[in-house]
Amino acid sequence: MARQFHKESRNKLRPTLGSSLFLMFLVALSFAYFAKALSGSYMKSTITQLERRFDIPSYLTGVIDGSFEIGNLLVIAFVSYFGAKLHRPKIIAMGCVLMAVGTFIIALPHFLIGRYKFETSIRSSVNSTNNLSPCPARLLSPSALASGCEGESNLSMWIYVFLGNVLRGIGETPVQPLGISYIDDFAREENAAFYIGCVQTIAVIGPVFGYLLGSLCAKIYVDIGFVNMESITISPGDARWVGAWWLGYLIAGVITLLSAIPFWFLPRSLPIPSDRGPAQCTPERTSFLKDSPLLEHKYQADEPAGFLEMAKDFIPTLKTLLGNPVYFIYLCVTIIQLNSLIGMVTYKPKYIEQHYGQSASKANFLMGTINIPAVALGIFTGGLLMKRLKLSIMGAAKFAFGTSLIGYFLSLFFFVMSCENVKVAGITLDGVSYEERSVFSACNSDCVCSGRDWDPVCGENGITYVSPCLAGCQTSTGSGKNTVFSNCSCVVAAGLSSGNLTASVGHCPHRDDCDRVFPYFLALSVITSFIISLGGTPGYMVLIRCIKPQLKSLALGFHTLSTRTLAGIPAPIYFGAIIDTTCLKWGQKRCGGRGACRIYNTTAYRIAYLGLTMGLRTVSFLLCILGFVLLKQHLQREECSTHRVANGGAELEALRKEEVLASNSDQSLQTSTTDYNSTERETRL
Repeated sequence: MARQFHKESRNKLRPTLGSSLFLMFLVALSFAYFAKALSGSYMKSTITQLERRFDIPSYLTGVIDGSFEIGNLLVIAFVSYFGAKLHRPKIIAMGCVLMAVGTFIIALPHFLIGRYKFETSIRSSVNSTNNLSPCPARLLSPSALASGCEGESNLSMWIYVFLGNVLRGIGETPVQPLGISYIDDFAREENAAFYIGCVQTIAVIGPVFGYLLGSLCAKIYVDIGFVNMESITISPGDARWVGAWWLGYLIAGVITLLSAIPFWFLPRSLPIPSDRGPAQCTPERTSFLKDSPLLEHKYQADEPAGFLEMAKDFIPTLKTLLGNPVYFIYLCVTIIQLNSLIGMVTYKPKYIEQHYGQSASKANFLMGTINIPAVALGIFTGGLLMKRLKLSIMGAAKFAFGTSLIGYFLSLFFFVMSCENVKVAGITLDGVSYEERSVFSACNSDCVCSGRDWDPVCGENGITYVSPCLAGCQTSTGSGKNTVFSNCSCVVAAGLSSGNLTASVGHCPHRDDCDRVFPYFLALSVITSFIISLGGTPGYMVLIRCIKPQLKSLALGFHTLSTRTLAGIPAPIYFGAIIDTTCLKWGQKRCGGRGACRIYNTTAYRIAYLGLTMGLRTVSFLLCILGFVLLKQHLQREECSTHRVANGGAELEALRKEEVLASNSDQSLQTSTTDYNSTERETRL
């Protein structure tokens, strides 16, 4: 009696324990999503900082950004396939640890290289308040220039950032496919979409803090605590400013390391909810439906098989997956759309900086506080609407397509929200292409200036000059950001044939037309982000529901592999390469060679950046038409199969009843015969 009581108590406690463990997994996975999203968005917020610190062009920072997907490419297919048959929570835990190590490696170059020495032509005397003349009689000798290169490492330090990001991508691999499949396996049918929507919402909240962290670190000078800030002549809005990019990676690494802890204490599997399990079916129907592709209850992973057996089954399983036309066309559409999305998001802070004249800190702040919350709210609302409206697969596909199409038409208005080029003497005022000879004129002919320097000063006439020497300035007073240049022969006020005005350190304030347009740009950006993200969760559920339960983990993993290989890796590279073609003035490395871009042609930048984004989305919409046709055919085949399964179950039940009736008839006949024989024996007696 006592043993039976304890057994009944365990059975009653099992659902409660399973719910608690599932909730623990949901919270742990949400935190892991938050950590990986924070570090990923922080990487994108430091794009311009990395360009300036390592003197590299945009396409090379695109290579660094795409290295995360290279890490995924190396292992994601095998992790998704083999991981579904192993202990999923512990594999996710190991991935989080690898992500943390990779994030720490990204910050390593700051501690290996010397102090940041930005490009400048201002030469101070021993007394910092009395600067030498900005208008030298001769240029520095090549030997003097080369002396500053002594002790410089020949190793490109951005390689460490590249390798760290690769390792971070390897660690992130199991989080999404194994985490989502774990939720979908052990959640109730009607709650699965809602739970996945919650996790994805938390994943979008991570970039909020990532961009805010990027904004904070961009305000802090890269070598804070090791240099006298009063001697620094640049400000956060300068094209040569580099923030404390390394500090954010240390913080993100610690957070990612903490996210790994809960997964070590979670079980391999959880009790399946009663409404999802085979207990609802009769034994005959359960046996009949076991191999059906339309099986509605959750797929349970098989017991771990041998490695060779799983490896032999991998290729045939992959062929079966890619043979699903709905899955294949969905894959093509998302690859093209993610090319557009990843390229746009990667360089959006830089677009805000260059086109609207905002600092890197403010651009990251606006991304984190305005744009990203709109995306999070859209994803959450989309999951909630799918739960409330109980959308079918076709309904979810139509909903996702409609929201994306509305956002597409609204995005066309970005083309008219333009700004004029910054007024820079010899670059934008005398033409749209930079030529070194165009910065020289009669007003600075008495000075021996270098046309390669980029040390902008703002004249009293509101025009920016490439350097104080090219502005014709003869003297200077003050130090640091308070330096003022006087007797500048090229700084001419309107209506005067010659002038002798002053100039201050830094470029001139940005245009009034941009200040008027920028709020409208932000408002439209928020609206379009919200509308497009509404279809995120419904579109994701289409992917899950159009495949067999046995292929779920592999399908999610291969989807992530394909999109990151064909979108995550190339998109930042070719977007950056196209942006590089719009550069008007390249910076110079200390030891020679082309550095990071200092100023862009804003008109060409806008057309290239927005045109490429919208062009890719246009192609994806054309493929969506074919996708709807294939999805409709797929659903019709499923409906026919379901009808056959139902008829087969009815026939099986009828046969069972006939067998029972026949058995009863035989028993009745046998009983009658026995009674007859007994009566006959009695009569004989």
